[in-house]
Amino acid sequence: MQKPQPKLSFWQIWTVSFGFLGVQFGFALQNANVSRIMTDLGADLHSLSLMWIVAPLMGLIVQPIVGAASDRTWNGIGRRKPYILAGALAAALGMYLMPNAPLFVAFIAPMIFGVFMLALMDASFNVCFQPFRALVSDMVPAEQRNVGYSVQSLLINVGAVVGSILPFLLTNVIGLENTAKAGEVAPSVVWAFYIGATVLLGSVLWTVIRTKEYKPEDYYAYKGMDASKVAAEQAVKTSMFEKLSAFIGLIKTMPSTMKQLAVVQFFSWFALFIMWVYTTPAITQHIWGVEVKWFDPEYLASVAQPASVTAAKGAAGDWVGILFAGYSLFAAIFSIFLAKLADKVGRRLVYSASLILGGVSYISFLFFQDFTPTNVNLLITEVTVPAGAVNLMIPMIGIGIAWAAILAMPYAILAGSLPANKTGVYMGIFNFTIAMPQIICALTAGWIVSSIFDDVAINIIVVAGVAMILGGLSVFLVKEKEVQQA
Repeated sequence: MQKPQPKLSFWQIWTVSFGFLGVQFGFALQNANVSRIMTDLGADLHSLSLMWIVAPLMGLIVQPIVGAASDRTWNGIGRRKPYILAGALAAALGMYLMPNAPLFVAFIAPMIFGVFMLALMDASFNVCFQPFRALVSDMVPAEQRNVGYSVQSLLINVGAVVGSILPFLLTNVIGLENTAKAGEVAPSVVWAFYIGATVLLGSVLWTVIRTKEYKPEDYYAYKGMDASKVAAEQAVKTSMFEKLSAFIGLIKTMPSTMKQLAVVQFFSWFALFIMWVYTTPAITQHIWGVEVKWFDPEYLASVAQPASVTAAKGAAGDWVGILFAGYSLFAAIFSIFLAKLADKVGRRLVYSASLILGGVSYISFLFFQDFTPTNVNLLITEVTVPAGAVNLMIPMIGIGIAWAAILAMPYAILAGSLPANKTGVYMGIFNFTIAMPQIICALTAGWIVSSIFDDVAINIIVVAGVAMILGGLSVFLVKEKEVQQA
């Protein structure tokens, strides 16, 4: 007989999810600055997406393995917490090392070292993310699920706001240099990564220390499962081939809701990957007016880059952090209302409308070009940027709403269709629907930018908008289903 799972207070839900703030702080720094770092180290626009491919590859490999392992782990630290802590430690190491790639030039090319550190960071973020999502599913009862995932989304976006804006603050408030010589990384970016690694460790330790996971017998009672039966199943030793066969079997028999959500996820994450990889060159060209030739490493090797171009690249790179902080802030605000809105009008309608709004916002980038110098008072500092840069904050509202929905709605829809004893592994498998569209995008976006758009990066942002709209329309293919636990 299923035992009622105790409801959590708001602050208990907050504590369970708090580590997300630090993980997303680091993830935001990665998303806003890796393209900037790679181009400073010598990457061209065609190869940029190929270098980013290591990020979704790490997710594809790591999350299902960690998910399956965390389903079977019960030790003195907990069930999910050991993986969360290990991932945070490894991610922090990658964050400390990546911006120092030029220091290792005697042993390895800085750009190659940067790619390795990106792989380490993203793999570690994935080790954290999947068990964190499963931890929320474990600890939060079904009737509080919308609240749980909304708090998760809020914390993710608070971390993203601060992480995205940090290099800008270090330049315009602290006074660190935001430009880089060829083959080097700007000091503001280096110190942002140091601070991000420290915040990541601190927030994860807060969740790990202050959250007490349920004992196996209590957990299975809350989920209506026979603890002895589960223990007997897990005690059976299986070969690697049998494990692989069982894993493939899980993929084949995944809940129909997961398959339907996969279509939505494909279009959503295809669009997001484009944004993370190409926003910096897109606005540098489209808003700051930097010619395409200044993104060609061969051309750069043949001439001295003018100081005005170097300054424009640095300013645009900083402003990308402001824009990313903007969409994260709007996502955080929308997350406050997301649960009640989903309860009132339904998850699917909220999810679909949010994605369509995000898609329209991407396409609108085309119409905000304005080179007029404009003074902007950000309270903590004042900067002069093109008027088009300021106006781009308008589409960030729609992108932020879409991002909040992407972080919360698919998991809220999916959680009810998963068996409790396989939540972790299915959440890991579900990450395929995040990783695969990014891998496909990484393999194709560079070719599209160079061969179809002649390295005019703003056009690939429009492609992202079309993809996001298709994702919004695909939501209506999804049928929600609550599974009956055995």
